[in-house]
Amino acid sequence: MKETLSGRVGRLISGSFNALVDAVENAAPEIVMEEAIREIDGVIDEVRTELGRVVANKHMSNTRLMEENNKYEELSENIELAIKKDRDDLAEAAVSKQLDIEVQIPILENNISECSVKEKELESYILALQAKKREMKGELDLYRESTKEAAAVSGNGPVTSASTKESVNAKIEKAESAFDRVLEKATGLASVQRSTDAKTAAQVAELQEMAHKNRVNERLQSIKSKMKG
Repeated sequence: MKETLSGRVGRLISGSFNALVDAVENAAPEIVMEEAIREIDGVIDEVRTELGRVVANKHMSNTRLMEENNKYEELSENIELAIKKDRDDLAEAAVSKQLDIEVQIPILENNISECSVKEKELESYILALQAKKREMKGELDLYRESTKEAAAVSGNGPVTSASTKESVNAKIEKAESAFDRVLEKATGLASVQRSTDAKTAAQVAELQEMAHKNRVNERLQSIKSKMKG
């Protein structure tokens, strides 16, 4: 099963240099560390992409909420005008539309709130990953420096034999396979299909329509009462 984005971030943040090296047997530490840093870069890009989607969704919901609120206020004015003109049919239609808007507004507000929470969470992921990258680059630089010093003391120069190159290539492949970059993006919820008796469904729909008309009438009477008062 593929890791979630949050799980992948958590794994990278909690990982250490020694743990990464131990996880990939016979792989050169420097190669393992370089691959781990590349993975962090890849996850940062994925988090930024997700952050962009969240911000766009939040913006669209905010825009829609403003439009629906403005529409609601405009309908309120139209309802009073229709009542004054003795056009209850137009007033009922406007009230019905207001009721539809009222059930949508909480959904939009909740979506905006959830997007705000997700936005902060993703931003914290980016900051944490960037900090981890700096830490790992520091450890990599330290490892390289210590390796150079050890080579200088021993007097051994770089080895470039064919067998060594083959060994290094094998280690690179092993390290790369240890850090899978493919993240499966699950963006939808599985649909659940339910069988419903046709007659019962029709009765439920009729009852819902009756309840809706009753709410429209109650709202209209309430508006009339306020206007008379």
